[in-house]
Parts: sequence; structure tokens; C-alpha cells
Amino acid sequence: MVEQIGGILQQGRRQATYAINNVLVQTYWQIGKYIVEFEQGGSEKAEYGDELLNRLSKDLTQLYGKGFSRTNLFNIRIFYTKFSKIQTLSGLSENSVFPKLSWSHFVQILKADNPLEISFYTKQCEKENWSVRELRRQMNSMLFHRLALSKDKKGVLTLAEKGAEIHKPEDILKEPFVFDFFDMPLPERFLESELEDKLIQNLEAFLLELGKGFAFVKRQYRVPVGNRQFSVDLVFYNILLKCYVLVDLKRGEIEHGDIGQMNLYLNYFRKEVNIETDNEPIGIVLGAYKDRIMVEYALDNIGNQLFVSKYQLFLPEKEVLKRELEKLLDNNRE
Repeated sequence: MVEQIGGILQQGRRQATYAINNVLVQTYWQIGKYIVEFEQGGSEKAEYGDELLNRLSKDLTQLYGKGFSRTNLFNIRIFYTKFSKIQTLSGLSENSVFPKLSWSHFVQILKADNPLEISFYTKQCEKENWSVRELRRQMNSMLFHRLALSKDKKGVLTLAEKGAEIHKPEDILKEPFVFDFFDMPLPERFLESELEDKLIQNLEAFLLELGKGFAFVKRQYRVPVGNRQFSVDLVFYNILLKCYVLVDLKRGEIEHGDIGQMNLYLNYFRKEVNIETDNEPIGIVLGAYKDRIMVEYALDNIGNQLFVSKYQLFLPEKEVLKRELEKLLDNNRE
């Protein structure tokens, strides 16, 4: 009885927290609407906007206490301007993002630079139930840009509108993968086994970087071929694609022999490991560097689902990724 009552109590507390967050977000949206449309005549930045927020902050704090700092009022106003197409409070549907995300989520999302990013992180956060910490990590690692740069303009717009959807093997790729979550940095010269150890020690963060649907299977998966013993560095299973995903780590530049070796692993898994309900396995060779021309020739006429990508141990340069994405969108406009 105590356990049953405890379960009911915990569920009730979760629902209460959920309801409070929901009402708070909707209330802030209404306040932002009032500030923008009534006090500022619909303009995002009225001449007296800064002074207005200062006065509002003092008056509301004096009357109602915490929650009305100038910074929070600024976020509330921006919140409405970025999500102004949502219907009024009474018209919000159950499918609205408001019931899914907390105000802390929206404060983080509003740090994004453009509407495409804001839309993507809102959709993705809703779909994958990211915590605020997970959301912050994905934004800092420029997840939207890294996914978008592998697509054309139509694909970028779809990504922003619907979030990242995994329907085919290419959808799990990023350029580059970012492993910035190590507690202690790797030495300047390190072994591939040391990188593998670090990834396993930070498995939760690594799975977040890989994306939705990944389950860890084994490290150093033995692959016996004839009289020789090989091993795949890391093996996962993606429950959305219903297939094994093999990952081989290379400390330096990826060589053509690395691609051939992964092709051997894929053939082994396809014939020896897969069961009837499994789809074709996917292989990803991850290295610190890659020669695009060499990779192109090495992958030519390979029938297996084999991909080559880079990893880096630090956050990407945001301005570089922004320029590359702008160039991509500009080229598609021509």
C-alpha cells in the first residue's frame, strides 16, 4: 500500500509540475503579447522600449515579487515576437509546443541566431525530451548547422520545420561529430584505444551526440575471418533503422585501407550476425581528418552502407559554420 500510494504521489507531483510549467509559459506569452502589441503598438523595438522594460521591472517586482527582472521581461518580449504566430491562450491546442517545454527551455532556445535554428531546436527538444542541460549542449555544439550542411536548401528548411527525422542511414550522419564532453582532455598524442575509453566512460553524452534511437551493444566486437581475428571498435543498434551501426575510430587521417576494413566488417555482420528482421548494417569510419577525393574513390562501387566522417574534441567554430550555411543557402537561391 505504501508503495502504491508513493507511486500515485510521485505521479501527481509530476503532473502538478507539468501543469505549473505549462501555465507559466502561456502566461509569459500573453505578457509578451501585451508588451509588444499594446504598449509598443506592435513594434518589436519602440523608441522607449528600454525605458519601458526598466519601469515595468520595478513596478511588477514591487507588486508581485520575483520573476520580473529586466532580463526576464526582455526574454518574455522576445518570446512573443519569435512565437507570435501561435494562437491566443484559449486557442492553444494539445499539440502545441507549450505543454512540452518549460520556460527554461525557451530561454535557452531564444539564444539562437535565426528563425530556422529556433524552429529546429524547438521541434527537436519536443521530440527527444531534452533536458535544459542537453539542449544547451546541442546548441553549443551547433547541431543544427552540422546537420544542415549535409543537405540542400529544401532539406535545410525541412530540418528546421520538422526537426531531425531518421528514415535512412544518411540521416544519422554529422559533419563533424563533436566529442567535447570529456572530463579531462586527451593528451596531445593519444592512442585510438584511449579515445575509445573516453567515449565509453561518457557513454550517455556520446549517445546524445550520436542521436535518437542508438543503443550500445559492445566495444571491441570480435570478427573472426578465416584464421584471423579482427575487432570493431564500437557496435551500436539503431532501433529506428532496425540495424547494427559499426563505428571504427581513427586517431589521425582516414586511409583507404580503413574503408576496406569496414567493408569487411559490414559483410561479416550481414552474413553472420544479422537476423531476418534486421536491415543492412551501417558502417561509419570516424577520423580526425579525411581527404575528400581519396574517400570518394575508396567508396566508389561499394554496395554496403558505409560512411566516412570527421570528429573533433572541441566545440566547432560557430562563425565558420554560420558562413558555410549562409553560403549553402545563397547558392541554392541562385
